[in-house]
Amino acid sequence: MTEIPTDGGNLISEPRMHPWKALTVPLATLLVVALSGNTPATADTPAIKIENNATQPVFSRADAVKQTVFVEVEGTDSDNDGKPDRVAVDILRPKETDQGLKVPVIMEASPYYAGGNDVPNHPVDVDAGGNPLPALTAARNKLAAEPFDGYYDNYFLPRGYAIALVENLGSGRATGCPTSGDRNETAGPKAAIDWLNGRAKGFDAGGDPVEATWSTGKVGMIGVSYNGTLPNAVATTGVEGLKTIVPIASISSWYDYYRANGGVLAPGGFQGEDLDVLAKYVLTRQDGQAACGALIDGITTAQDRITGDYSPMWDARNYLNDVGKVKASVFLVHGLNDWNVKTKQFAQWWYALAKRHVPRKIWLHQGTHMNPFSLRTVEWLRQLHGWFDYWLYGIDSGIMREPQADVEIAPGQWNRHASWPLPGAATVPLWLGSGSKLGPLPSPRSARESFVDQKARTAEQLVEATGSDPNRLAYVTGDLPADVRISGTPTVSVRASLEDGASPYLTALLVDYGTDVRANGSLVSTGQSYCYGEGVPGDTGCTTLRTLGTATTPYKIVTRGWLDVRNRHRADRTEALRPGKEYTFTWDFQPTDYLFKKGHRLGLVIISTDFDYTLRYPPGTKITVSPGQSSLRLPVVLGKLL
Repeated sequence: MTEIPTDGGNLISEPRMHPWKALTVPLATLLVVALSGNTPATADTPAIKIENNATQPVFSRADAVKQTVFVEVEGTDSDNDGKPDRVAVDILRPKETDQGLKVPVIMEASPYYAGGNDVPNHPVDVDAGGNPLPALTAARNKLAAEPFDGYYDNYFLPRGYAIALVENLGSGRATGCPTSGDRNETAGPKAAIDWLNGRAKGFDAGGDPVEATWSTGKVGMIGVSYNGTLPNAVATTGVEGLKTIVPIASISSWYDYYRANGGVLAPGGFQGEDLDVLAKYVLTRQDGQAACGALIDGITTAQDRITGDYSPMWDARNYLNDVGKVKASVFLVHGLNDWNVKTKQFAQWWYALAKRHVPRKIWLHQGTHMNPFSLRTVEWLRQLHGWFDYWLYGIDSGIMREPQADVEIAPGQWNRHASWPLPGAATVPLWLGSGSKLGPLPSPRSARESFVDQKARTAEQLVEATGSDPNRLAYVTGDLPADVRISGTPTVSVRASLEDGASPYLTALLVDYGTDVRANGSLVSTGQSYCYGEGVPGDTGCTTLRTLGTATTPYKIVTRGWLDVRNRHRADRTEALRPGKEYTFTWDFQPTDYLFKKGHRLGLVIISTDFDYTLRYPPGTKITVSPGQSSLRLPVVLGKLL
């Protein structure tokens, strides 16, 4: 074996090179050392091992060092106790780090490690003024996480990585207060990165100072949902040492999580939730109500569930404002059927990163609010391993030469593409016409059509209804002559008037009519076990491989879009409408990537109240549409619509 010095002076053992390859050894060595930013060490320093351009599992998970450090968040005192807030950081690292081995860190920050509180959601049935009617909606558990209850430690620690789990402000053993996405929450994991780089203070449980002498200072953040949102937030600080982030099902703007185009909107499955409910849910620190109750009450007032307008409070939770500060590379993952953290969250973040040429990669799958480890385990670990090796160890794993986008177009049918949206997408208009027609040419003489809003039927029930229906309008193409694929963000423009009611919503549903086998949001076991890492008592390091569950359905709501008509010009300004007067309303759908099959029909359904997402005003609003002045615009990359 030959030994090649690399990161932090650690030695890499590789098979002896053949003489004709000897000249490549110094070049590879120089690349890894240069990217790591550290100098070689002595021959007796423990070493990572690289074979086939990948770190190898040579360190013991069972013998790993576990420690907890309380990191001071300098400049942040969100609970106003006169002392800097602190976050609790649980660390698991190879025991060789006590013998001179320096390693990078895979970090997951979360407010969920200590569980959550039972908090009622806001009522969603409101009066004509938008004021809640007396009712409470029971809260449901969010996607939770437990320390070291995942795959990072089993898979990555043996390959020379430390794992750090940050218990964020206001939760568990941390101090401070949770505020659902603003800068004090961002400051928590940022402080942990600063500590790993010697720039912040850390203490053990006894109050003695602790330093991360074993750390290279290089950090990759990863997580799902809230845990995936924090990497986005921290990256926008430009903190030194954060080399890459892997945001999965993550938020880029909290306004677009709880609002849409001026309207109050729920995350799927959590009707009535809002910023304050989430903050109360994760407020699990000691004496939380006494320390943070007044602060969270202020969030309740400022979030404004009456107008739904964008405001400075929401602007403070919009990470797009600071995307120019992002220095870390980004491996983004999202479900195309995720109606909790909707697809606009990933798309607008992806577009902004692309504009600034941030190194990036994307996975889009047909699942819902899911971890890709549960969906495509083996390939996920291969790519994630290559990604972390490249960005945290400087190893040329080849990952950056692979296609940028992995897209699952149907359950189990993955394709790789140069980027996303798919290159070559062109905007194609379809025009509404009276008699439920949707076609390639305008029908300017189409008669006006009306429907009356209601608040008891779901969008699915309205789509399923055959023929005309008093509570919706539907416009449908003929049978498609060929497969049609869309990739990107559809939009809709509707000329309409509203009168005789209070509901300010227009909701558009893009529908695929045609019986097919489609993903149903579940995961189904294959019965095959896969062992990906070293097991320890209580954690085998194995998982059961799963695939997406499917069902045969007659239609699918492909994507949705919502508009509060009072915000027809700007999300931050409510403007009254004159009852019965026609206006042109234009708004976006949630971005998507979808294949409409030959012989299916493409439909646009227009409703007002969306039972599972919007507020529910008293029924009775009459919406009159001028089809001949209304259109749907689709980003088409394959096939002809008609």
